Amino acid sequence: MRSRSLFLVVAVAGLTALVAASCGGSSKKSSASSSGGGAQGGTLVTVAKAAPSGSPDPQINYTLQEWQLLILSHDGLVGFKRAAGQEGTKLIPDLATTVPKPTDGGKTYTFTLRKGIKFSNGKELKASDVKFTFERLFKIGQSPNAGTWYNVIVGGDACVKTPKTCNLNQGVVADDAKGTVTFHLTKGDPEFLDKLGVPFAFILPTGTAEKEVQIPPPGTGPYKFAEYNPNKQIKLVRNTFFKEWSKDAQPDGDPDVILQKFGIQDEAAVTQVENGQADWMFDIPPADRLGEISSAKYADQVHVNPLTAVWYFAFNVNIPPFNNLKARQAVNYATDRNSVVKIYGGPKLAVPSCQILPPNFPGYAPYCPYTANPGSGKWTAPDMAKAQQLVNASGTKGASVRVTVDTTDVAKSLGLYFVGLLNKLGYKASLQALSPDIQYPYCQNSKNKVQFCWSSWYQDYPAASDFLNVLLGCASFIPNSNASPNIAGFCDKGIQAQMDQALQQGVTDPSGANEKWKGVDKAVTDQAPWVTLFNPKYIDFLSKRVKGYQFSPQWYFLLGQASVK
Repeated sequence: MRSRSLFLVVAVAGLTALVAASCGGSSKKSSASSSGGGAQGGTLVTVAKAAPSGSPDPQINYTLQEWQLLILSHDGLVGFKRAAGQEGTKLIPDLATTVPKPTDGGKTYTFTLRKGIKFSNGKELKASDVKFTFERLFKIGQSPNAGTWYNVIVGGDACVKTPKTCNLNQGVVADDAKGTVTFHLTKGDPEFLDKLGVPFAFILPTGTAEKEVQIPPPGTGPYKFAEYNPNKQIKLVRNTFFKEWSKDAQPDGDPDVILQKFGIQDEAAVTQVENGQADWMFDIPPADRLGEISSAKYADQVHVNPLTAVWYFAFNVNIPPFNNLKARQAVNYATDRNSVVKIYGGPKLAVPSCQILPPNFPGYAPYCPYTANPGSGKWTAPDMAKAQQLVNASGTKGASVRVTVDTTDVAKSLGLYFVGLLNKLGYKASLQALSPDIQYPYCQNSKNKVQFCWSSWYQDYPAASDFLNVLLGCASFIPNSNASPNIAGFCDKGIQAQMDQALQQGVTDPSGANEKWKGVDKAVTDQAPWVTLFNPKYIDFLSKRVKGYQFSPQWYFLLGQASVK
């Protein structure tokens, strides 16, 4: 799947049934804030179809499912505030006393560790543990982002080439006596602090096996992993050495035990939550139960939240007919985004959009030129007259277009919608539906000459570049490669120069850089490399006994802050 595509596993097939539910006037709440706390104690029982995909090792795993648990057992030097709404995007000090300002042109960061923090095995946190953690990240040789996120550390490139002999003596300087850690980078990286706030960079004790482990090793959070059986369950229990040092960064947990049971199919999971046998289901409720849980009986147990994510169709801007800007803009004007939202599940599950960045995200400012009566910044209705005028002016009418999607129900329905729309505009459109495991790599590879491809993107962390530069930057287009996230093949040197300026400014002036990203978002949208469809929302279904529900835009449902007693 896609970026937090690896990070987010969402079963969207079957969401079309939510059309009726979302239009039925239910009292489902948008839970951007806590609904009230409760007492500590008890066991929070969660259920899922399967264990997190990939390895249990925290420096390898790249799924929301495990990351939601790892944030309860481990910490980074910095972290994202454990809060709902936009507050949850704020980067704050965690194991470090402050978030340092970089020096040396953004190439040096010095952290001072908090005193008295212990791992769940009783060992006290030391600066040398930080250095050990980052060397281990390379030594295990399986971390998906070691060579792209962390090789900016001095010595990182050599560690990528020869992992087993990784030495970061020059890149990570630890002083146990002073309790300081200094990172030296080969160049300024405006996202370096964000990358320190995700589980790949959570600090492990020196002596942790320098090979893949089958249960997360000791951490510093309020919980520890007591069991990791992918065929049965994961069990977290309290870390008796934990003392809360920052409620914003790492609050003490409410449940005494957190269980995630596997092998529970979604139909059974809904029933268990309804009956109070389980407190939350990780997977999306199935289509045939959505009307039921949307009824007044369960209204207070259903929470729908916006995601910092985008669904879109990418044009191939390098081959006909969409190497023509007017043709790309025409399809944007013609797209009825209310119709595609309805296909996804209705207005309570998605919000129409015309631009790259999602709302409530750094660098976002509402912008939508591809709508009838533009000016409000929001999409209101298609403009078919403008679309047809542009198609005629482009000289592309009559061209053959193949629309490539995967075989899930929603993606196929979206593809068929665009086949019909393109035919209406005068093209000769057909559908190509590929299995989900091959569709995205197939679209990435330019040798396949994909003309119009469905995709989606979910944030790794709240940075405008995680959308704009990763998905539409020149360096992200790698010809003839299955790992080319810029599936549009878009490369505008003038816009790339703006991106590079924003990246450089972001090293020392994030707020100023975000103003530049607003301009980049507008400039890219004007060039129409995509038809942006909508920003999706997420459903959580909980048992009646869960109190204190909070939804973080970074981590989603904050399990440790939910009371079940």
